[in-house]
Amino acid sequence: MIIILRSGATDQDIEQVAESLRERGYGTHISRGVERTIIGAIGARDEEKATVAEQLEAFPSVERVIPILRPYKLVSLEAKPDRSVIEIGPVRIGGRKVVVMAGPCSVESEEQVLCVARAVKAAGASILRGGAFKPSTSPYGFRGLEKEGLALLRKAADREGMLVVTEVMDPRDVPLVANYADILQIGTRNMANFTLLTEVGLTRKPVLLKRGMASTIEEWLQAAEYIMLGGNHQVILCERGIRTFETFTRNTVDISAVPAVKELAHLPVIVDPSHGTGRASMVPAVARAAIAAGADGVIVEVHPHPEQALKDGPQSLRPEAFAALMVELAAVAKAVGREV
Repeated sequence: MIIILRSGATDQDIEQVAESLRERGYGTHISRGVERTIIGAIGARDEEKATVAEQLEAFPSVERVIPILRPYKLVSLEAKPDRSVIEIGPVRIGGRKVVVMAGPCSVESEEQVLCVARAVKAAGASILRGGAFKPSTSPYGFRGLEKEGLALLRKAADREGMLVVTEVMDPRDVPLVANYADILQIGTRNMANFTLLTEVGLTRKPVLLKRGMASTIEEWLQAAEYIMLGGNHQVILCERGIRTFETFTRNTVDISAVPAVKELAHLPVIVDPSHGTGRASMVPAVARAAIAAGADGVIVEVHPHPEQALKDGPQSLRPEAFAALMVELAAVAKAVGREV
């Protein structure tokens, strides 16, 4: 349930209502807006909502109570009508500015990651992406440099004044990865790893949650709910393509998921055109489409020598191609009232 307090409600009024909810055994989430404060009640059973709503509306400070029927209570736009903006240092994800994350699929060497970081920063990216722990379909595939890769990624980002986003695959590795990364990425294969989602929900690091390759939008949002239920409300959604019958592209990018999520949830959403297509030639077009559709950012793979990449070379842009893409994205963003 959502409890909307009247304009001018005091801290004492807010605590009084929140305490009433806690006494009923409900969890609470308080969202303070410019004009209104909203309290989310978590755990109310459907059969008791009508009675509890009447009781809560008896408080002088309560304007109205709205039951939430969607299975993702905290993620729902009903729970927080003001869209979330994730602030990480100087970077704001979900605001007017479109955020670009870029870097190699896998951290391979110090020279490689430093070269890419320098190039993408010069072109306008603010967040360095790179894999230290790599999920491979084949057990014989490159699995990443792990802790050494994390250290190289952090060094490159610090040198260029960038943030770091990198994937965590195991609940046991969350403290380690969180020590190096500014944003914890949950990959498509782990979207339904509820133990991992719960663990990152206990951290206070922003989380980039990729959509499962065969997941519906509702399943994706419920995965975000797992994270937020732990108290971590800094969640960024990432559409990275879903598996369909099409074989020309690696996946099928669901551009319609961007406006769909905007109608259902208050969380920022970005698009991964690299994994979404698997083809470097298609990355610019899909990235432009994502911004036009309302995405809050894109995450793009860049490698100085894609033909030598240990993973995902065919979908990686060369630095000069990435620089050209940034010019194109700036034009699209301007056309829809935003900026890169």
